Amino acid sequence: MSHFSKITFAAVLGASALAMTVTTASARIVCNEDGDCWHAQTEYQYQPSFNLNVHPDDWKWKEGEKHAWREHEGRGYWRGGNWRDF
Repeated sequence: MSHFSKITFAAVLGASALAMTVTTASARIVCNEDGDCWHAQTEYQYQPSFNLNVHPDDWKWKEGEKHAWREHEGRGYWRGGNWRDF
């Protein structure tokens, strides 16, 4: 193997290893006790007093359950129909 081939092989191997360590963005679905649900792009540590349920991104509510999507940008949560930043 020539010197150039070794360098090329090492570069490809390094890039492959890096690609394997990159993870996709992982969102969460967060719902409050009123049934408002939204996507959180970051895994926040919500205070227990917020009374929120955090679900995986592929979670779906069951038929007959009362939930509604209420998306909002930023860091916070829905309470009583109002977005509260934290």
